[in-house]
Amino acid sequence: MEKVIRSEKLAVGYDSILIDNICIDVKPGEIVTLIGSNGCGKSTILKTIACGLKAKGGVVFLNGQDMARMGEAAVAKEMSIVMTEKVNTELMTCLEIVEMGRYPYTGRMGLLSDHDKEVVHEVMESLRLSDIAHRDFRNISDGQRQRVMLAKAICQEPEVLILDEPTSYLDIKYKLEIADIIKGLARDRNIAVIMSLHELD
Repeated sequence: MEKVIRSEKLAVGYDSILIDNICIDVKPGEIVTLIGSNGCGKSTILKTIACGLKAKGGVVFLNGQDMARMGEAAVAKEMSIVMTEKVNTELMTCLEIVEMGRYPYTGRMGLLSDHDKEVVHEVMESLRLSDIAHRDFRNISDGQRQRVMLAKAICQEPEVLILDEPTSYLDIKYKLEIADIIKGLARDRNIAVIMSLHELD
């Protein structure tokens, strides 16, 4: 089976190289987890794979193409990213956040088609978010926020999903819920998942 995402001798860092010779292969439906303590470079690796940080060396291939040579829009149709940074969502509802996941498929005006709306509805139903669709994103629980951000990412209909510490700051109930959702995405939607964790449990 062809690898969805693959890195060859990837080197990452900011002013200098933090980690080098990183070789990762992820197949459709597979979950690869980077485990390590805070500050060890997990997020730096994920940001580099997601093209949010320029690689210090090596190559990342997405479906056989060098990601450094792919356009942003092309990458957005194949890869979704949920990082730990807080998103500025002032005056936005949960529905509006999730709808943002369809923007790679809309025209310059950003108008959603009937198909886009169907995708959003189906994803929100599957993640049990319909009852909070019109609530202010700032006024829901941390666990619900994480589900909304996952829904936004799924709406991009990606082949690869990048998750940075998806269970951090959640109580045990939501940790287990998010873990089950991620496993379901890999199994049911055949998505390749690369995520980081610092909690071995």
